Amino acid sequence: MTTTGTSDVGNRTAAGSVARDLVLLLARIGLGVLMVAHAKLEYDFAGGSIAGVGALFEKSGIPLAAITGPVNMLFELVGGAAMILGLAVLPVGVLMALNMLGAWILVHHGGLYALDYTGPELVIALGLLSLVLAVSGAGRLGLDHLIVRLVRRRSRTA
Repeated sequence: MTTTGTSDVGNRTAAGSVARDLVLLLARIGLGVLMVAHAKLEYDFAGGSIAGVGALFEKSGIPLAAITGPVNMLFELVGGAAMILGLAVLPVGVLMALNMLGAWILVHHGGLYALDYTGPELVIALGLLSLVLAVSGAGRLGLDHLIVRLVRRRSRTA
């Protein structure tokens, strides 16, 4: 079977591209909101102080808790906001995946769907979503795309 025109293929490609960008936007917003909410939850649960987050991490047995706790909370906050905006999605996605790997190894090492909520299923899913976004990029509805367009436009005029 042969086709004589490409307009139908072009339309499907354009529709697919829009759908891809919308799905990437929804995935970024979903992941970003979860990370920002988790950072706030850690902060609130730790008594509303960054030092308290370090103490919370120490109780969980996480190494260098006074440093890793606050850094983790701030990364989840800033990284989550960056993910929502579609800014630096590749490095933020990779770092979030590594963060979730650490959470799996150090905190959520119970069995899958453990009744005491220590199971790793959520951190595994968030880590995998982070990796998917890292390799897929922000899409056209993210700041990364806008920045690349501006840089290309400036390099053409220079």
